[in-house]
Amino acid sequence: MNWAYCTNGFAGHRLPEALAVLADLGYTGAAITLDHGHLDPRSPGLAGEVSRIAGICARLGLGVVVETGGRYTLDPLRKHHPTLISEDAGRRAEFLITAMRVAADLGAPVVHLWSGGRPGGMPEAEAYTRLARQCARLLDEADRAGVTLGFEPEPGMLVADLDGYERLRGMLGGHPRFGLTLDIGHCHCVEPEDLDTCLRRALPYTVHVQIEDMRRGVHEHLEFGEGEIDFVPVLAALRGYPGLVAVELARHSHAAPQVARRSIEFLRRAHERAGTGVADLGRPAGRG
Repeated sequence: MNWAYCTNGFAGHRLPEALAVLADLGYTGAAITLDHGHLDPRSPGLAGEVSRIAGICARLGLGVVVETGGRYTLDPLRKHHPTLISEDAGRRAEFLITAMRVAADLGAPVVHLWSGGRPGGMPEAEAYTRLARQCARLLDEADRAGVTLGFEPEPGMLVADLDGYERLRGMLGGHPRFGLTLDIGHCHCVEPEDLDTCLRRALPYTVHVQIEDMRRGVHEHLEFGEGEIDFVPVLAALRGYPGLVAVELARHSHAAPQVARRSIEFLRRAHERAGTGVADLGRPAGRG
């Protein structure tokens, strides 16, 4: 399994330092979130920094995907604004085009994105039409850049679940570059079906996996063992998946090295038990 870690969980570290910590812990990938501190998309020196980070990742043996979920990347007052459904969606689209170009220069095959919330008073059908129109334009750029979009259903947003993703994918004609970012915690949080059913349904589309613990109906990313998910069957279902499986704990930067260590230790144990058919992993070791 290609374990990775989202760099939004290392907000207190310089990106090269975060990448070195992850490699030392045994991670083989990084999900780099473009934001103010890590490959700032508005930096005039972005191209040079991307080239430097590409070299570091190559030396460390880290695979990469590009994530775009920074909270205040484009608007210092409104989290995740503008979105692809907003009146000023062009700024979000421009940012995502930049992300695709960064991904191409990093050698990253996937760029992650999401819908954003439905503007108040806008009919759902109109919101989906706006979103599909923007995604179609982005897919043209994805073809030029040679990357795949990994669209993530996000609780509370217009596209919140697999039903919404499949609806949008259908509106885009099942475009081969419109893949799915499968977030394991989100599935447990919002999907009516059990995780095994969700994974069997989602894996044919999946190009990127995010993983964390969670409780049903509560959108809070938790360390492994603090929520309700049994990860042994989850990892058994992911066996053979070739992409990155990235831990996403964006609110744990205050203890990033320790959390990253506990996370990979937990995942390794769960993966080993998935191979032997042993369930009930229990709580991770080393919690203070």
